[in-house]
Amino acid sequence: MVALDIDGTLVDHEGVLPHEVRRSVRRVVDAGVPVVLTTGRSWHATRPVFEQLGLPSGPAVASNGAVTVTFPPFQLEQVVTFDPSDVVEKVLREHPTAALAAEVVGQGYRVTKQFPEDELSGVIEEVSVEELAGSDVTRIVVRDPNASDEEFIRLAGRLGLHGVSYFVGWSAWLDIAPEGVNKASALADVVDGLGFTAGDVLAIGDGRNDIEMLTWAGRGVALGDASAEVRAAADHVTAPFAEGGTARELDRWFGTRARRAARELSVLAS
Repeated sequence: MVALDIDGTLVDHEGVLPHEVRRSVRRVVDAGVPVVLTTGRSWHATRPVFEQLGLPSGPAVASNGAVTVTFPPFQLEQVVTFDPSDVVEKVLREHPTAALAAEVVGQGYRVTKQFPEDELSGVIEEVSVEELAGSDVTRIVVRDPNASDEEFIRLAGRLGLHGVSYFVGWSAWLDIAPEGVNKASALADVVDGLGFTAGDVLAIGDGRNDIEMLTWAGRGVALGDASAEVRAAADHVTAPFAEGGTARELDRWFGTRARRAARELSVLAS
């Protein structure tokens, strides 16, 4: 099975899916190997990439593991939530200028103030802090475009977050999820349902929210432009995204040469 992050792994930071990457993913599909998108994106932001890749019906992991779906047709398989009230209070005490968002699965987000343009998709509803914190959520997103990722790493440390999982993005973006929920935890359920084990999984990613997945998978591969901590968690580091790192890794196993070698081995075995 192949598990693929989306942003920085399948698409660039403008959301563009290179032809070479799509071609390489299609080779995996044509080989009869399941491809599972495994992303921090919400499902409604994941679906367009699923459709661009032309993936067959199957599972996808969204919201850093808090949401698992089957598509098409759409079926919500699992949603894990938590009470965000304590987290919201701590975040705003430590970083009062932050914008907060809570995902509304399959629809969009409720936000305490507007995020930078195009960073969130779907229906965006601005609500009070009290409304945002008043019901269980799949995740809380913390954002401050005037801060840096290093500042948010320090923020996460100051928060002393307990009872939740958290992931700092490539910018001043902090995802807070239910305790123990991450891409690897959701993939473990998906893999079991498909009759595989972690050792059967090739996982590729570039973000801090990919660390658990890369460590868990039989072969975890980081993009060359990932941060040092992400590269350290991987079994292998491929080229940077802009240099075709994702396609290179997939073609290593599913490209023309790989398929020819597999056929030769099959003939020898028979």
